[in-house]
Amino acid sequence: MSHAKTPEHYLIAHSDGGARGNPGPAGYGVVIQDEAGRKVAALSQYLGHQTNNFAEYQGLIAALEYAIEHGHKALKVVSDSELLVRQIKGMYQVKNSTLQELHGRAKELIAQLSWFSIDHALREHNREADNLANQAMDKGMGRSSSTPGVAAGDSPAPTAARSQEFEGVVQGGVIKLLSGELPEGTRVQVRAKK
Repeated sequence: MSHAKTPEHYLIAHSDGGARGNPGPAGYGVVIQDEAGRKVAALSQYLGHQTNNFAEYQGLIAALEYAIEHGHKALKVVSDSELLVRQIKGMYQVKNSTLQELHGRAKELIAQLSWFSIDHALREHNREADNLANQAMDKGMGRSSSTPGVAAGDSPAPTAARSQEFEGVVQGGVIKLLSGELPEGTRVQVRAKK
């Protein structure tokens, strides 16, 4: 998988996905760091009623998309899903058709990088990503009761908040907006200010 020796600059993505009940309310969390271990982003999303493996794949894809969108060519992924890691490395076949689609998407994204590596880590080494995934599930579960019109698997995509910029500050591991409001479930990309 990793074509060459570890490059000088690369991102590390700790990715975790889960589903309560499997399938059930699902979400992923991804913590992205630079090679020196400085945190550069935290991504999470509620995915509706899905399986664990679906959520794990969505976390991996979010990490890959983040790296590519931000012009990074090298990415190391750490996931606590042994199945996902082995499927991406080609050791296990992907039999589920939904996962085949996600696996294909992940492979397309990996092909755009010049260096990629993926490894399995136990959940305790992935604590922050695990917490983010759980927060996404909590948020989604809180929301799903109030939006009966949303079918399982549809994540409502608020269109208004496409690319606005907000100021915020991290308090207790949660980003609090200093101005403006975003609807519950809005996908955000966080860029830490120096």
